Amino acid sequence: MPEPLDAVTPAVAGTPTVPAEVIAPPTVGVEEEFILVDRDSRAAVYRAPSVVHAALDRLGPSHVTPEVSQAQVETVSAVCRTAAELEAEILRLRRGTAAAAAESDCLLIPSGTAILGRTGPPPVVDKPRYRAFIDRFGPLLHDQGVNACHVHVGVADREEAVRAVNHLRGWMPLLLAITGNSPYSAGADTGYASWRSMVWGRWPSAGPPPYLRDTAHHEQLVGQLVATEAAMDPGMVYWHVRPSPHLPTIEVRVADVQPEPGTTAAYALLVRALVSCAVEAVRAGERAPEIPDALLRAACWQAARYGTAGTLPATHTRDCTPTAVVRLIEELWKRVESHLSRYGDDRPVSDWLSEVQRHGSGSVRQRRVAESHGGSLQDVVDALAVTPV
Repeated sequence: MPEPLDAVTPAVAGTPTVPAEVIAPPTVGVEEEFILVDRDSRAAVYRAPSVVHAALDRLGPSHVTPEVSQAQVETVSAVCRTAAELEAEILRLRRGTAAAAAESDCLLIPSGTAILGRTGPPPVVDKPRYRAFIDRFGPLLHDQGVNACHVHVGVADREEAVRAVNHLRGWMPLLLAITGNSPYSAGADTGYASWRSMVWGRWPSAGPPPYLRDTAHHEQLVGQLVATEAAMDPGMVYWHVRPSPHLPTIEVRVADVQPEPGTTAAYALLVRALVSCAVEAVRAGERAPEIPDALLRAACWQAARYGTAGTLPATHTRDCTPTAVVRLIEELWKRVESHLSRYGDDRPVSDWLSEVQRHGSGSVRQRRVAESHGGSLQDVVDALAVTPV
């Protein structure tokens, strides 16, 4: 596979354009999932109930929730408008949850998979929904304690949201490639940039979304998935990008949890700009390329396997030409630059994408830390641990 680009392209690294007027952007919110690890062993530990209880006392109701595994917690941001609001909220939630974790003698780790130990489940968090998962899916649930970053962007019109997904689905392999942050699992190097996406992809309702003709087609497909029992309800249709089943948003679910709050914020701002481009294309009557589902799934595997060091078919175009990831980043930047500039978000996104082009995603960082510490995965955990308040 090609090596990562050793020089940043001018398209991304150049000074962002200062817009004549910054306009109000769509709303954005972020959900982040984390692993809890024992402070001494650095292995995954099942202390979510006590950590969530303590975190809610610190952060307020609904901002911290349990996940399916008792070794996981999830933070849920407030609805934000500006980059400053978003990064401050992400930092607040991370620090407050890390402080709650410290009360239970554990660390909060932003990695897509458990670097040491097993997250499970089993055991699952004691909720009726998760107990029902066991009854229906059996061993498929095992080791699904993996950690993603979900970004919600406000789109009030449901029909526009459904049609915008068609313009977004082709970008999912690239978004996965630049956000891979799970090379290790249970003490071993998987060889992947995003092992999380491989584990999560076992769900029968997970993966790239199909091409959606309209809202009626979307509702029909979701209903059929529920009827087959591949999904328990619409919320379990785990497509990489989807109209949210319960909010007036488009939800992009393809990324691993990111190592730093600034990275998470920059990624979310990028997603917001990309969603805005898609909605604009829908309003202009542009038809999205109907990329075959099988090709999108294969491209997502390539992205998970090789990350920023690989090539991907350019699935945002009709010809799908194989292209180096670092070059696809240039195309992505050209696509979103005007919207980022319009919202005043171009600098943080430009800085982050330039860093990805130079040094790769979080998976590269994890391996670099391990290499510099004689292969010690405890040191990788320590490098990722969120600092409490």
